[in-house]
Amino acid sequence: MHITSSAFEHNERIPAKYTCNGQNINPPLRIEDIPPGTQSMAIIVDDPDAPGKTFLHWLIWDIEPTNEIGENTAPGTQGRTDFGKPAYGGPCPPSGTHRYFFRVYALGTTLGLPEGSSRADLEQAMKGHVLAEAEIIGLYAQS
Repeated sequence: MHITSSAFEHNERIPAKYTCNGQNINPPLRIEDIPPGTQSMAIIVDDPDAPGKTFLHWLIWDIEPTNEIGENTAPGTQGRTDFGKPAYGGPCPPSGTHRYFFRVYALGTTLGLPEGSSRADLEQAMKGHVLAEAEIIGLYAQS
């Protein structure tokens, strides 16, 4: 499986439009080579460079298998991020350049978790059901 974005290249800068300095909307994602048997997909976006802990920016699951996640869409059930709500929260680093990992998972089942579930809930539910995963990393620093 492979993930790309028309908004930024792997290990390149995420446009401000997709951050707290812009429209704060999710960037478009393209997913290729989804394995046969995929029943749903999940996405986790986090920042391991945040002070103190890895900061969670987006959790979404029970996405119908698709090659496109459109800009500013939520095609599944969203979990609670470190912003305290079930929605995409764009990059907003306090200082320096941070890395933002966009990970997509192909799952052999649907999860049925309620909206607002935590990352731990999602990771537990995904155990034993991940058929493939892929990631793209975007960079961002406030101007």
